Amino acid sequence: MKKIKSLIVGSGTIGAYLSKLLLKKNHNIVVTSRFRKKKYKNYEKLKISKKIKFKKLNILKKAEIKKIIISEKPDNIFYFAGQSSIPKSYELPKETFQSNFTGAKNFLEIILKNKIYTNFFKANSGYIFKPVKGRINLKSKFIKPNNAYVRAQQKSYKIIKKYRKKGLRCSSLIFMQIESPLREKSFFIKKVCLHAKIKKTVTVGNINTIRDYSWIEDIVKAIYFSTFIKPCDLILSSGKKLLGRNILKTAYKLNGLNYKKFFLINKKFIRKNENKIVIGSNNLTKQKLKKFNWEPKIFGNKLVKKIYSLV
Repeated sequence: MKKIKSLIVGSGTIGAYLSKLLLKKNHNIVVTSRFRKKKYKNYEKLKISKKIKFKKLNILKKAEIKKIIISEKPDNIFYFAGQSSIPKSYELPKETFQSNFTGAKNFLEIILKNKIYTNFFKANSGYIFKPVKGRINLKSKFIKPNNAYVRAQQKSYKIIKKYRKKGLRCSSLIFMQIESPLREKSFFIKKVCLHAKIKKTVTVGNINTIRDYSWIEDIVKAIYFSTFIKPCDLILSSGKKLLGRNILKTAYKLNGLNYKKFFLINKKFIRKNENKIVIGSNNLTKQKLKKFNWEPKIFGNKLVKKIYSLV
């Protein structure tokens, strides 16, 4: 029986965890990066690097995209490339826009022009939407873009819909905050847990915001299940609230400490006009994935404890 082949564009954390799951499902996996790296640290940390085929790919060159799709013949393409840091998007607006929109557009054009039958999944962000009473769903309106990242992801969301109407099997996978021990140390939960473990004061921004944090293995299961359903847009999130202050409280309490004595506020980490509450509504997603019994299992304080135990 022919193995399913998956092409993962980008060598980041989500792709690494998805690869680990797909290997268990007996997939052949090709991972692309714009650099020819000697080491792929995320894959090495998960001890799967020797089971993956790595290839260099410039997502801005259509000839290279066509070549890899024609040669590898992937059943699924997961576009997880893209500069995703909001602060960096101000410093690198061109790179941010090209990696999050232009590269994905190039893939869609190649797939359509060459009549390639494959599933195409584009990673996107729930933060491109304007929350109503703290929640976003697929009917939510866009926020006014004030950086290259949001602008690129909004255009990506629109173009996926456009190409799906043309007959392509393409979907937007809309993420909120996805946590794992492989995240960079600067991300809030990991940063707090690392400081709590060594009884060190942590410098933070607004700790009174409420966000939707999910565990990466819950999310990659949903990504995998989405390959079996009709192409659509899905919000993949925990759907649960977690207050920034509670993250601090839980992490420091795990080391027997009172968090109030171990944090400082730095105003440079506080974004102007940010919404106090932003939660992704995953009701429609659970409905679409009902036959797989998908339900987020790790969230809230349980998620903080999970990260604390692994970093």
